[in-house]
Amino acid sequence: MEHLILVLYVVPVFYFLFLVWKWVDAKRDQECYILDYQLYKPTDDRMLNTEFCGEIIKRTKNLGLLEYQFLLKAIVSSGIGEQTYAPRIMFTGREDNPTLQDGISEMEEFFFDSISKLLARSGISPSQIDVLVVNVSMLSVVPSLAARIINRYKLRDDIKVFNLTGMGCSASLISVDIVRYLFKSYKNLNALVVTSESLSPNWYSGNDRSMILANCLFRSGGCAILLTNKRAMKHKAMFKVKCLVRTHNGARDDSYGCCIQKEDEQGRVGFYLGKTLPKAATRAFVDNLRVISPKILPMRELLRFLVVSFARKMSHSSNKSTAGGTKTLLNFKTGVNHFCIHTGGKAVIDGIGVSLDLSEYDLEPARMTLHRFGNTSASSLWYVLGYMEAKKRLKKGDTVLMISFGAGFKCNSCMLEVVRDLQSNGNVWNECIDVYPPESLTNPFMDKYGWINQEDLSTFKIPDQ
Repeated sequence: MEHLILVLYVVPVFYFLFLVWKWVDAKRDQECYILDYQLYKPTDDRMLNTEFCGEIIKRTKNLGLLEYQFLLKAIVSSGIGEQTYAPRIMFTGREDNPTLQDGISEMEEFFFDSISKLLARSGISPSQIDVLVVNVSMLSVVPSLAARIINRYKLRDDIKVFNLTGMGCSASLISVDIVRYLFKSYKNLNALVVTSESLSPNWYSGNDRSMILANCLFRSGGCAILLTNKRAMKHKAMFKVKCLVRTHNGARDDSYGCCIQKEDEQGRVGFYLGKTLPKAATRAFVDNLRVISPKILPMRELLRFLVVSFARKMSHSSNKSTAGGTKTLLNFKTGVNHFCIHTGGKAVIDGIGVSLDLSEYDLEPARMTLHRFGNTSASSLWYVLGYMEAKKRLKKGDTVLMISFGAGFKCNSCMLEVVRDLQSNGNVWNECIDVYPPESLTNPFMDKYGWINQEDLSTFKIPDQ
C-alpha cells in the first residue's frame, strides 16, 4: 500500500517535470538567430558627386529660383556626402521616362549580387532555404520580385514566400518579425530576408517642395539577411533576436497622411513628406518605447523611472528637449550597449539622440551611414549595423537596439544580442572604415552652388539644360 501511495505521488511529479523539460526544449527550437547578412555596394559608376547632382537638378525643367534655393538648403543640411549611389537611369538622363524594366533591372542587380555572396559565404545552398521574405515598397511587379529570386536560384517548390510592398522604411524589421513568428511554429528552418527600395520609377519631376525633398534623401542600397532557428547552427550565428515591437498609428489621419505617395496638382507622381511628419514620428516613437522598454531594461531602471515619474507628476514639472523631441526619463543605456538608428535624415538622428539622451559615440554609426550611403530606405539599419561591425564595436553579450520609421505611420524596434565576438568579413565598410568618422561632414554643395542664394527672383534665368 505504501508503494502504491509513493507511486501516486512520484508519477505526477515526474510527469510535471517532463512537461516542463518538453516546454523548455521546444522554446530552444523557437529562437531566431541571424546567421549572416550581406550589404549591397553598387558599382562606382553609379556614385553621385556634387557635379553630377547639379546636372540632374539643372535638367529638372519645372524648377525655379525658389525651388533651387530650397533644394540647396535641404542638401547642405542633409548630412549626405558625395559617395552615395543612384540607379543607372539617372546616369542615362531618363529619370523622367522610366520603364518597367528599369525598376526590375535595378532590383535584380542587387538581388543577384548580394544573395549570391551571402549564400557562398555562409555555405548554405539555395535548396536549404525554407522561407523567403522580400520587401521593396515602391515596386510591385508580376511575377513578384520574390518569384524572380525563386526562379534565379531554383528554390524549392514548398518554400514559404512573402512579398511585401508599401511598407516603407521600417519594412526590414517587419520581415524579420514574419520570420520570427514562423520560427515559433516550425522547427529547423532557414530563412532569407531581402530588403531594398526601387528608385528608378520613383523620381519626382515636379516642383512641390514637400515632394522634391525625397529626391534629395533617398539613395540606392539593399541587404540580404540569413536567419535560422536550428539549434545546431547557434554557434555560427552573429545575433539572436531578443524581442521585436511594431507600432502602427495608421488609424490617426495626420499620421496616415504625413508620408504618402501621391500626385501633385499637375498629376506628377511623387513621395510627399508633410509638415506633420515630425509630430507623427515622435508619437509613434513614444508609443513604441512604452511597449519595448519593459522588455529590454533592467528592473532597477524601471523602478527608478516609476519613482522619478511619480515625483515629477506630483510637482507638476516637465522636461522638454530643445531639438524637437521629448526626452525620456528612462536611461536606455542601462539595458542597451549600441543604438542602430534609421538614417531617415539628420533631423531624425538628432531627434532620437535627444529623446534617448545619446552621446555622439552612440549616434556616430547612423551619422556616418547617412553620409556614406544616404537613406537607403528599409535596408539602412543594416548599413548602420555594418558600421558597428567594421569598427569592431560588437562583442559577445552586447545588445543592439534597432529603431526604424516608415510610412503608415510606423515605428518598429528590435533588440539583438551579439552571440559571438564579430570580426568584419566581407563588409562593404571595410575599404573605407579607416577614414570614418571624417573631420567634417560638411558637403561641398554650398561652396559650389551658394551663388544661388544671391540671385534675384525677377532676373533669374534657369541654367542651360
